[in-house]
Amino acid sequence: MRVAIAHYWLLNMRGGEKVLEALCRILPQADIFTLFYDSRKVSEIIRSRKVTASFLNSGRRFYRSLLPLMPLALESLDLRDYDLVISSESGPAKGVITRAETRHVCYCHTPMRYLWQLYPDYLHDWTPAWKRGLMAPIANYLRLWDYSTAARVDEFVANSENVRRRIWRSYRREAEVVYPPVDVHNFRWEPPSDFYLAVGELVAYKRLDYAVRWFSASGRRLLIVGSGPEYARLKAMAQPNVEFCGHVSDAELRRLYAQCRALLLPGEEDFGITAVEATASGKPVIALGRGGVLDSVPAEGLFPYQQPTEAHLAAAVEAFEAAESMVPRAALQQAAARFSEDAFAERMRSILRV
Repeated sequence: MRVAIAHYWLLNMRGGEKVLEALCRILPQADIFTLFYDSRKVSEIIRSRKVTASFLNSGRRFYRSLLPLMPLALESLDLRDYDLVISSESGPAKGVITRAETRHVCYCHTPMRYLWQLYPDYLHDWTPAWKRGLMAPIANYLRLWDYSTAARVDEFVANSENVRRRIWRSYRREAEVVYPPVDVHNFRWEPPSDFYLAVGELVAYKRLDYAVRWFSASGRRLLIVGSGPEYARLKAMAQPNVEFCGHVSDAELRRLYAQCRALLLPGEEDFGITAVEATASGKPVIALGRGGVLDSVPAEGLFPYQQPTEAHLAAAVEAFEAAESMVPRAALQQAAARFSEDAFAERMRSILRV
C-alpha cells in the first residue's frame, strides 16, 4: 500500500508538525506533500522523507500573502499513485485531489480559523482598514472552496472535542476525536521560580496583547517563548518585566516549564499542546476558559476566566496565587499521561488500519 501525508506547510516545528512526526513513525513508508517546505526549519525525521512542495514554494517567505493561490497549488499536487492519503489540516491541506479508489483521512487540527470561527475578528480587529475591501471577497471564495473540499474526505479525525464541534459547524461532517501526541514522559517538575510562562507563535488569535499589558502594569514577570508577526507590536507595549525569549531549544523549553509558576493561555486553543506540556511538568494553567484547554487540562490544574480582558485575567491570576501551594502536581502529571504518543499511535493505527 502506497501512503501519502498532505501537510499544509513545513516552515517551522509547532504542534501540527509534532503530529506529522508521529504520523511518520506510524507510517514509515509515507511520502509527504506540502504547499511550502524549508528543510532547515523542520526535524530530521521529516527531512528523511520524500517531500514534494507545490509550485508556490519559491515564494515561501511570503506564504501568508499567497493564500488565494493555495487551492490551485494543492490541486496541482499529483497523488494518483497513492492508496491512502492522510491530510494534516489547519491550513487547506484536505483540498488535495485523489483517485476515487484512494482512501482520504483528514486529521484536523482546526478548520481554518481566519475563514470560519475567527473570521469576524480577523476582518474587523486584526486586518488594516485598507485591506478589508480585499479580504471579504477572497475569504468568501475560499470558504466556498474549503466547504466543498470537505466532500473529498472519507473520514475526519479531530484533535479535540472543541475541534470536533468546529468541524460539524463548518462542514456538517462528523469526526472521531484522537488527541495529538505529546512527549509527556520527558517533562519534569522543579520548584517554581518567580515567572509565569507563555509559549506559542506570536499571532493575533493567541491574544497575547492584553496579557502583555496586564503583566507590564502588575510588575509580575512573564516570559514569552516564540516568534511571529505580532512580535514588534507586543514588544513595543511591554515593560522590562515581560521578556521575549524567541525560539528556544527543547531542553531549554522543558526547563522553563519545570521552573515556571504557571502557564498562561490568553487565547482560545484548538487543543492546547502547550497546556499538556505544562501539566506534564506538574504546573497549572491560567487560561481563557474556552476551547481545547477544557479537554487538555484537569480541573484541579486549570484556573479559567471567561472573557479576554485584563480584569478577568487579573482575577484568575489572583485566584491561582491564593491556591498555588495546593496545586496537586503529581495528579497533573498523571493526567497528562493519557496524551502520550503511544496512545495517539494506537488510536490512529486502528483508524488507518495499518
